[in-house]
Amino acid sequence: MRLYAQTPARRIRQVLADLIAVALIALAVKFALVVRDAIMLLAEPGRKAESAGDSLASGLGDASEAASKVPLVGDTLKKPLESAAGAGTNLSDAGQSLQDTVGHVANLTALALIVLPVAFVLVLWLPPRLLWIRRSVTTRRLLDAPGGADLLALRALTGPLRSLKAVPSPPGGLADAWRRGDGQAIADLSEVTLRRAGLRP
Repeated sequence: MRLYAQTPARRIRQVLADLIAVALIALAVKFALVVRDAIMLLAEPGRKAESAGDSLASGLGDASEAASKVPLVGDTLKKPLESAAGAGTNLSDAGQSLQDTVGHVANLTALALIVLPVAFVLVLWLPPRLLWIRRSVTTRRLLDAPGGADLLALRALTGPLRSLKAVPSPPGGLADAWRRGDGQAIADLSEVTLRRAGLRP
């Protein structure tokens, strides 16, 4: 199986198309990651809220433990401090929730920014490449098969006439020479089909 044409002009076009496709895919991935990093900056307030909530909850928890040791009023002092420590825990949970939400949004956005452009590039680039590979394999098999050169010559005769201008025309014309089984005419015509497919004889 041949991945690139043997004729220089077509091979250059194929290599350029492949390089452009790879570059576009790489750019899409890079852009998606930059956007993801930018969105993740929105999680910074969540990180600060989580840190502040943890510190507040820890400090108020320690204070409630210390207040509980005060004689007579310890339990009375402990309850509001525990309630405030719970509020600190809630603040920490809210900060973590904000970070999770921003992370999900950033990941989904990055995924969409990768999948959509890559799918678009693949739809434009991959089918013609696969079609050419399949066509080149079929043409090469046909050339190697018995009577294959005759069929390739017939393809040249039924193709665009401008591609036959470079083929020397024997007396009676190329079609007549093909019908007679003229070896040189068949070889010239099959070479036209091969060149059209980007292959060499």
